[in-house]
Amino acid sequence: MQLTAKLAQILPAETGMGKNGEWKKQSIIVETDGQYPKKICITAWGDKINPSQLQIGTMLNVEFDVESREFNGRWYTDVKAWKVEVANGGQEVQAPAPIPDFSLPEPPPAPAPDFNDLPF
Repeated sequence: MQLTAKLAQILPAETGMGKNGEWKKQSIIVETDGQYPKKICITAWGDKINPSQLQIGTMLNVEFDVESREFNGRWYTDVKAWKVEVANGGQEVQAPAPIPDFSLPEPPPAPAPDFNDLPF
């Protein structure tokens, strides 16, 4: 799967030792475009992300796999990136233009009733 989204947050890198040797993972939070933006936590293992390219507000092209697994009757889902690149030549996202105000103007006040010209 592929996603282009704005980098919203960089989480601290994690390292450790496992049965296959040392491991390293980096998680980032990206935010999608659209009327209802969504935040997604994406994790990259090893050297899939170059930390020197990551700057908050940068658009990223992320290629990833989604995987779910069961543990003790509960399901957990991971979004694992296998390729992360800066989109649009590394340009930062600019703030969206303000939404114009299309509300209707206030109607003029109704004239006061004239009780002198009653028909009776």
